[in-house]
Amino acid sequence: MEYSFEDVLTIRNGRNQKAVENPNGKYPIYGSGGIMGYADDFICSGDTVIIGRKGNINNPIYVSEPFWNVDTAFGLESKNDLLNPRYLYYFCKRFDFEKLNKTVTIPSLTKSDLLKIRLNVPELSIQEEIVSKLVKLEKIVQLRLNELQKLDELVKARFVEMFGSVEKKIPLSTLCDVSGGYSFKSGDITSDGAVKILQIGNVYLDDISWETTNYLPKGYDETYSRFLLNKGDIVVALTRPIIQSLGNVKACIVRDLDLPCLLNQRVGRIVPRNNREVSNQFIYGCLMTCDFTRYVKSCCIGCSQPNISSNDIGNYMIPDVSFNEQMMFVNFKEQIDKSKVAIQKSLAETQLLFDKLMQDYFG
Repeated sequence: MEYSFEDVLTIRNGRNQKAVENPNGKYPIYGSGGIMGYADDFICSGDTVIIGRKGNINNPIYVSEPFWNVDTAFGLESKNDLLNPRYLYYFCKRFDFEKLNKTVTIPSLTKSDLLKIRLNVPELSIQEEIVSKLVKLEKIVQLRLNELQKLDELVKARFVEMFGSVEKKIPLSTLCDVSGGYSFKSGDITSDGAVKILQIGNVYLDDISWETTNYLPKGYDETYSRFLLNKGDIVVALTRPIIQSLGNVKACIVRDLDLPCLLNQRVGRIVPRNNREVSNQFIYGCLMTCDFTRYVKSCCIGCSQPNISSNDIGNYMIPDVSFNEQMMFVNFKEQIDKSKVAIQKSLAETQLLFDKLMQDYFG
């Protein structure tokens, strides 16, 4: 049967947490983005779904323990005789709350609009069967993600094991050319064109995302040619957010380019001068160390918008080791990468199945 939210759940308003906040408190304090601290009291019971009232309104969170929600987050408590709370959570993950937003500045939701949302509510036994399938798939996805993280940590540990005790060090710029990108004017950029522009928002840890891409409408000329990227170049973030997950600086090796691509300002590029003397994989390994992260933090200038220069990157001291020693590490990493490919394939297949079931169940 189809019900409205008003029929199957209760919405708990959040409140200011100052009166109950305690670093050693028993109950987590949640906003729409996650845990913000701890409290001595709670508003919502366990097995409740959090929805943002303001700001981050399209990121439902399932919380299994009692918690305090701040005034920018709603708690959705299921009526358990009608609605399985995890079934509600999966419905909310699929539902587009943005379509209920009526503001032009900060996205916002109202309780009255939420209570009008309608959802299909099968018998509890069917809900439990659906939830069981989705939970199992989510656990497999998380397991695969954990495996990938552990392999990345293994590579970093191997790098430190091989080169951490090397006493002789040289500036990175001794072996590589380090440079920044071009400051393209807004009038130069289009949403489609013949040449991509790699911007700070495209650079992630060990990855480049082209979800949002800007272009030059025509081919590049001599003004831009020295900013042309090549496969095998290393790119690194020079401005916030510089540091990503696992405490690593956002950097990656350029692997595939379907179009010519130019480097934008605030993205640095590292190119080994002679690939028979220095491996880009070895240089990238240097950038993935905790030592490099500490170095970047020490060099950053600016409070609201931390920056680091390409000269700072070039001045970073790396182990002075032979090409053969570098290749020992590269060969190890290549074996790990083969394992990662198999795990990533399994992850993609599991995620695809999860997404299909979500669509089948919740539209």
